[in-house]
Parts: sequence; C-alpha cells; structure tokens
Amino acid sequence: MKRPWIEPKQIRDYTSSAKVEARTDTQLAYDIARAEKYVIFHTHNKFDSEEYENELPSDVTMAVILLAEAYAKQAITQKDGVMSSETFDDYSYTVDIGSDIANGLGLGAMLKEYVLPEDQGKVVMKLRKL
Repeated sequence: MKRPWIEPKQIRDYTSSAKVEARTDTQLAYDIARAEKYVIFHTHNKFDSEEYENELPSDVTMAVILLAEAYAKQAITQKDGVMSSETFDDYSYTVDIGSDIANGLGLGAMLKEYVLPEDQGKVVMKLRKL
C-alpha cells in the first residue's frame, strides 16, 4: 500500500486532546511518517505486497493512529515543557520521559501477526584457484 497509510483527519477524529487537534496537517504528517517508520521497522514489513494493495489490516491502521497521536502529544509536551519531578513535604515523584513511547501503547500485540522474519543478509564469495 502506498504511504502515507492514514490521513491527519483520522488522528483528529480519534484524539481527545485539543492540542493534538490543533496541530497543522504538516505537523501531523510528520507524526504519521514517524509512526509508519516505527511499524515498518518493528515488523520488517513494508506492507507493499499484493495482499495489502487495497487496504491495510485494521490492527496496523490502529497502531499507526495510536503511535502518531502519541508522537504528537510528545512533541507538544517537549515544546510546552514538562515537569519531570515534584516534591511535597516527604512525598516526591518523578515522571519518566525518556522511555520508548511505543512500549506503553501495547503495539506489540497488535502487530505480532504481521512481523516477518528479519532478513539475514547475503554473502557472496568468489573463490579462485591459486
């Protein structure tokens, strides 16, 4: 299937964040591209075979939408600044902002059946008689 797999409108329809809805189509296009690249990298599958010529599986589409929205929220948070830790008397907490954003979304289960075996590479040896 030709990329991009989803449109910015689909992210706006899904999200409940007003800040994500307010992002421009160009900004969301970058978020979508990042999400698609993650899915391709994770699955080793470009979804360009005849099987996916007309439509992507709903699990893949859903994974791209979820991840693109998460990337949009991450970009907003980085731009606005985020408090990473706070202390109240004897209580304190720290927010981990450095972890992989995709791990918390549970994308592995959605994409598991579309993972292809990783290419092992190809070695060509030319031998000659000495």
